[in-house]
Amino acid sequence: MKIYVDGTLYAKEDAKVSVFDHGFLYGDGVFEGIRAYDGTVFRLREHIDRLYQSAKTIALEIPFTREEMTQAVLDTVAANEKRDAYIRLVVSRGPGDLGIDPANCSRPTVVIICAEIKLYPKALYDSGAPIVTSSVRRIPIQCLDPRIKSLNYLNNIMAKIDARRAGALEAVMLNHQGRVAECTADNLFFIAGGVLKTPDLMNGALPGITRATVLELGREFPMGTEEGNYGLHDLYNADEVFLTGTGAEIMPVISVDGRQIGDGKPGALTKKLMEAFRHRRTRDGIAVPYAAGVAKA
Repeated sequence: MKIYVDGTLYAKEDAKVSVFDHGFLYGDGVFEGIRAYDGTVFRLREHIDRLYQSAKTIALEIPFTREEMTQAVLDTVAANEKRDAYIRLVVSRGPGDLGIDPANCSRPTVVIICAEIKLYPKALYDSGAPIVTSSVRRIPIQCLDPRIKSLNYLNNIMAKIDARRAGALEAVMLNHQGRVAECTADNLFFIAGGVLKTPDLMNGALPGITRATVLELGREFPMGTEEGNYGLHDLYNADEVFLTGTGAEIMPVISVDGRQIGDGKPGALTKKLMEAFRHRRTRDGIAVPYAAGVAKA
């Protein structure tokens, strides 16, 4: 494995970041999780745009242009000779001192990791997954805007602990008003009366790249789409529920807090969206410039 650190590719055992890096000390930084499918990086421009938007909001100046960062991602995938991969792109505030002042950090740290993708168990895509509601509320947008994909994921991690202790795949996170926001690592959708619905971003959801793709697919089918304010009552009484994310792609949900969704099996429209997304994955990608001789999987 070759890992990109500040412009240089290192072997895994040689890739290092300072213990004084404020990403390590304080979670001060931003990141993206990106997928490569059959030699193309899915919606890379959208991921890069979101990275720079998150960085701007936290006043983090990324030391590369968007074009340079895009090329760095493609080059890292090519150097690892992977056609299917999970890519983690991290930009931290960089090394500083033991105080929190960002002004004491001389230069941001940029890390790109290209690794094997660890998916949810394949059987769950056929059978669907149960999820629960976490007791941990989403951080209010007045305190820290959840649209920032920052390195500080403790809010989500605490909710994930709830899910694991309940024996569930994922946990629904509500905002301080009791409205559905998202799950710990995935966006949340449901279908009611033939309409595709997902929480409005202002309720505490990350603007997921897969989320945006699914909304596009819903409009192309066509079927009604809606971003709004929803409570658990809406999820419990939905015809279909599913999760979306870079790692999850589209994961059917068969129960929420023990309430069966539909007939307890992945819904017909969810399956239709899953199939459409599979066809979209390489169409909306940027080709990786592999060296000659890299075999097609």
